[in-house]
Amino acid sequence: MNKQELIDEVAERADLSKAVAGKVVQGFMDAIQKALAEGDDVRLVGFGSFIAEERAERKGRNPQTGKPLVIPSATNVKMRVGSKLKSAVNAGQPDKR
Repeated sequence: MNKQELIDEVAERADLSKAVAGKVVQGFMDAIQKALAEGDDVRLVGFGSFIAEERAERKGRNPQTGKPLVIPSATNVKMRVGSKLKSAVNAGQPDKR
């Protein structure tokens, strides 16, 4: 599902116009991005958590030349799936244990 398909689904389920649903979806994404940029985690109970984690500076190698280089520190975003989302995705699928 891409962003437009998500907007269409939200519009249908919430009985909204596609324009309003587009603003809702964009607002949701903007709010998550802003919180993460400010160093806050976003926790949506049952759905999942978006967590900004600092990655330390580390040593690496240029794959073309083999010369060592320093990879700068960066902030990565991770999503941890919530229990309700995980259960919904796995519903009806055989247990793989």
